[in-house]
Amino acid sequence: MDLTGLETILDQIGSIVWGPFLLIPLLLGTGVYLTFRLGGIQFIRLGAALRLGLLKRSDDTEEGDISQFQALTTAMAATVGTGNIVGVATALAVGGPGALFWMWVTALVGMATKYSEAFLAVRFRVNDAAGEKSGGPQYYLQRGIPNGFGKLLALSFAIFATIACFGIGNLTQGNAIATNLENSFSIPLWISGVVLTAMTFIVLVGGIKSIGRVTATLVPVMVIFYVLSALFILGVNISMVPAAFGQIFGQAFTGTSAVGGFLGSSLIIAVQFGVARGLFSNESGLGSAPIAAASAQTNHPVRQGLVSMTQTFIDTIIVVSCTGLVIITTGAWNEIDPATGEQISAGLMTASAFSHGLPGVWGHWVVTVGLLLFAYSTILGWAYYGERNIERLFGRGGVMPFRVFFSLVVYVGCTTRLGIVWSLSDVMNGLMALPNLIGLLLLSGLIARETRLYLKHDPKLEATREEIEAFMDHDPGWEEWKKNERTAVHNP
Repeated sequence: MDLTGLETILDQIGSIVWGPFLLIPLLLGTGVYLTFRLGGIQFIRLGAALRLGLLKRSDDTEEGDISQFQALTTAMAATVGTGNIVGVATALAVGGPGALFWMWVTALVGMATKYSEAFLAVRFRVNDAAGEKSGGPQYYLQRGIPNGFGKLLALSFAIFATIACFGIGNLTQGNAIATNLENSFSIPLWISGVVLTAMTFIVLVGGIKSIGRVTATLVPVMVIFYVLSALFILGVNISMVPAAFGQIFGQAFTGTSAVGGFLGSSLIIAVQFGVARGLFSNESGLGSAPIAAASAQTNHPVRQGLVSMTQTFIDTIIVVSCTGLVIITTGAWNEIDPATGEQISAGLMTASAFSHGLPGVWGHWVVTVGLLLFAYSTILGWAYYGERNIERLFGRGGVMPFRVFFSLVVYVGCTTRLGIVWSLSDVMNGLMALPNLIGLLLLSGLIARETRLYLKHDPKLEATREEIEAFMDHDPGWEEWKKNERTAVHNP
């Protein structure tokens, strides 16, 4: 079978996995269910969570490998990527402005999902043979569901996540960086490949502490840089903002009629693409982000769960909204390419919007630099996700060979024209989400019970380690977590 035929098959599988009858309702439904079980935790505790994660940044504990802020930025490094630039444009191109509304809905309920998976990652994390924290669906599915089914879910996730990290977290990102540098600065692909491979390996060889230091610096800079640029455009076009919100809310329930070369969308398409691209952007429910959360220095799983929850808020409610509003207010979402008479491609839509909104060539530079920073940070974040799943499957001995191989694959992504990789990535991302979502539903009772107990005593997330020890003393869940903190896993 040739690659074209295989790509077609993968696209067909992907359309089923990400279609309106499987993953989308499961992801959205899980988020809604967890929102109710947790009493709307993402709305009630958001302020306290932002203060803890962004201002305080760490707990007074020696447990964990990196600070809560570094764990947050590592997860954000993997999620704040091309999905925030190209993914939003794709949703608007096909679903119209109303798709942005469904991206918001997905993010709001997805915050409960993100909280739950991060909570479980810390709750069931262990120490690997090198003494580093290891956690995520590859562990909490098996340790939280103590039977053969739990182990099957855990191993399935680990396999799918390992494959996925080479697609959406490596090849596609390296390709985006190299092609942008070639188009903008005429830098040969192989030079970009060599430099990016070396930069990736230097960071990865230092492990999670090295990744955490880099992302703690890189992520805030790139997010602030991009958001401020978008806010400038919205300020210049402030008179268009009310109309943009009118289009977003009005077309969220009616769809968009075809105009010019625009691909007409009905209500179902607006919902489908809004939800799918929203989930692609913030990864709530995919099971990837909790792997980073498991490494955090935290006094209790609830605290890190709430910090991790803010990732979805920042990613979608802030960054994605900025991209979407810029595209809508500048009219780029419905722009016609004079050469073809059809709507411009999603890949060019964001660049066109920023070029129209910023003076001179600044718009082009903002999108180019944004893509470079976002894509490189995504490589680092997904490298850690892959490493932790390799450790789960093959033990600590597989970690360093993985780091070397992962870095070399970056060069392949930079120098190869990709097509089938995008299709494979969509399928693997969907397949890794399925066992994770099943596990979240099965463990929702434990999540809700232990969350209520903790927040009853520390609603503002201000308790010290000694105070937490006092009010959690003799709770079975607390005792089990403390035992897990001392547990070492040497073999898969």
